Amino acid sequence: MVSERNPCSNHVCVIGAGPSGLVAARELRKEGHTPIVLEQNYDIGGQWLYEPRVENEHPLGKNDTLKVHSSMYASLRLTSPREIMGFSDFPFLIKKGRDMRRFPGHKELLLYLRDFVEWFKLRDMIRFNTKVEYVGMLDFVKFGKEKWIVRSKDMRDEKSIEEVFDAVIVATGHYSQPRLPNIKGMDSWRRKQMHSHIYRIPDPFRNEVVVVVGNSLSGTDISMELVGVAKEIHLSAKSLEITEGLSKVLSKHKKHLLLHPQVESLREDGRVLFVDGSWVMADSIIYCTGYSYSFPFLDTKGMVVIDDDRVGPLFEHTFPPSLAPSLSFVGIPRKIIGFPFFESQAKWIAQVLSGKRTLPSWEDMMESIKVFYKSRDIEGIPKHNTHDICSFEYCEKYGDYCDFPHLEEWRKELCLAALKNSFANLETYRDSWNDDELVQEAHHSPHFTQLGPEAFDM
Repeated sequence: MVSERNPCSNHVCVIGAGPSGLVAARELRKEGHTPIVLEQNYDIGGQWLYEPRVENEHPLGKNDTLKVHSSMYASLRLTSPREIMGFSDFPFLIKKGRDMRRFPGHKELLLYLRDFVEWFKLRDMIRFNTKVEYVGMLDFVKFGKEKWIVRSKDMRDEKSIEEVFDAVIVATGHYSQPRLPNIKGMDSWRRKQMHSHIYRIPDPFRNEVVVVVGNSLSGTDISMELVGVAKEIHLSAKSLEITEGLSKVLSKHKKHLLLHPQVESLREDGRVLFVDGSWVMADSIIYCTGYSYSFPFLDTKGMVVIDDDRVGPLFEHTFPPSLAPSLSFVGIPRKIIGFPFFESQAKWIAQVLSGKRTLPSWEDMMESIKVFYKSRDIEGIPKHNTHDICSFEYCEKYGDYCDFPHLEEWRKELCLAALKNSFANLETYRDSWNDDELVQEAHHSPHFTQLGPEAFDM
């Protein structure tokens, strides 16, 4: 919906300088707002700012507050080709002297984000080494008229500061807080246990028998990396119905990499028992069991809650109806082409705050959320997968809220081609593919040619 009301400027706090926070700041400034980005680390990047030092983090993430934000391991490479990753007006270009692979390592994406910051001159609005400790309503006047008090601390001198903002955008990501299974005996198992959040390199597992719990992207990646180092790797999966690609990997490394069903219990003597009655004597367990949403600084008086990883109620995964538009979230959805989607979220929020767009009524937003939850239940989707989108159509419908362009057909097809290739060739899909015609189409599209040759020389 479009409003005729004159645009207004807002003083907006953006929490986090990862991809979603950076594009939010860019869109806010374009709409005439005054954004301040608070970032706890020394540089931009969020999850993509690799942190090798994890010795002070609890191995299972059970500290009151996490000391390490990034969950990147040293060898991590993108699971999507670079062509589909870029923001709509800033392609993820290949640059000489850098990682020129189609599926580059995590450092190359960080460099892309730094290029983005420099191109759009965003750095002067970011406060680094600033940890947000509290965000709460200063004065609840009436629906849509809240102001927010934000208390933050400078990590270098421990000084605290309190500020008042017209609006707050939470852009802290969702790959930091470990999500752990509930396995009998976990608390009393005396050997090494850790979540993949603090896994960095395979060397500490040399000649060990390792159980990897979870066969999603990180579970299979880490298992394949451990093959050349560990004595044995036992991969525990919810289902033994696996992809062709994982089947090939297991066949290739059958002496060292074995598949098991779910873990039933852990014994103090080091045994790991599986639900089929089999067991192994393990030295280490790595839980590749995903991550939970966590906003320990946020006080909404119960108007936004996290229930089994369902953050809500949120209208279109973005606005809590009782606090909209002064509070919003960018980056909650998963299983999407992230950067363009988060860009459309940011653009929508910025336009709502400026008055270009209006939100539905509280009643209509709540009804929409109710209908969405019911549709997920009917599809049999667990509550903790509420924000897993898996739909190009949804992304396009979402973009219509703010006239954000629909995904290009080549971008969709490249995404599907990469997924299909990974299912069939898990070990090689990043370096061997058959979608060259689509790649050429992408490179000759307006998305890749819009900046001109000077963009290659940054």
